[in-house]
Amino acid sequence: MRIATFNINGVNTRLANLLDWLKAEAPDIACLQELKATARQFPEVAIREAGYDAVWEGEHRWNGVAILSRVGAPVVTRRSLPGDPADRQSRYLEAAVQGVLVGCLYLPNGNPRPGPKFDYKLAWMERLIAHAAGLVTVDAPVVLCGDYNVVPTEADIYDSRSWKANALLQPESRAGFARLLDQGWTDALRERFPEQPPWTFWQYLREAWARDAGLRIDHLLLNPRAAARLKDAGVDAAVRGRERASDHAPAWIELADTDPA
Repeated sequence: MRIATFNINGVNTRLANLLDWLKAEAPDIACLQELKATARQFPEVAIREAGYDAVWEGEHRWNGVAILSRVGAPVVTRRSLPGDPADRQSRYLEAAVQGVLVGCLYLPNGNPRPGPKFDYKLAWMERLIAHAAGLVTVDAPVVLCGDYNVVPTEADIYDSRSWKANALLQPESRAGFARLLDQGWTDALRERFPEQPPWTFWQYLREAWARDAGLRIDHLLLNPRAAARLKDAGVDAAVRGRERASDHAPAWIELADTDPA
């Protein structure tokens, strides 16, 4: 089973790119973030014609998450992250597909900092850590994937000197990600590429793509049952180079269909 995560940066704006990628790579499950579309604006018909069932949580102008599947309709288990009933931002969606529980997340960016946006980022991370503590022990494969808006280490960025004040690299952000891993989650891209994980994001500014000045902020975390099935992981970086591309590229994993003997 191939499971991918892709911050599409506007699902309708990038629909042609999305459909081309789905046709070329045919992930079994695709998690999308930053839909920038309300529930009614989600392109359900086009995605269904591409061979995918879909569930989604939209939001006007910003945020929004979706889970697409070509191996059976996703069964939604949660449409928001627990811990703050007043939080109405569409940033978390969870569904079961073919025996795998998939959490699709769009963690807040947190800029500018200091300020309320960074405070919200850290509070959202605390809620994620609390929820993930229950998921990591589930007796089935669980994949928590999406745009975490965290650069975990200095090896996950081309050059951090111009990013020192950015919320993605702050000690609090990195500590929160490390606490997730300490629960027992496996960072799939780091597992596959221990020395130099591939980038997943390149800014539109300063010719970042042309210079390969990238960052790794899109992650697929696996609980022990999923990690035991991990066969491969990677990034479809060429997608970033297409016309009208998102500033992210899809990241993916391959899971074996059964547990190892």
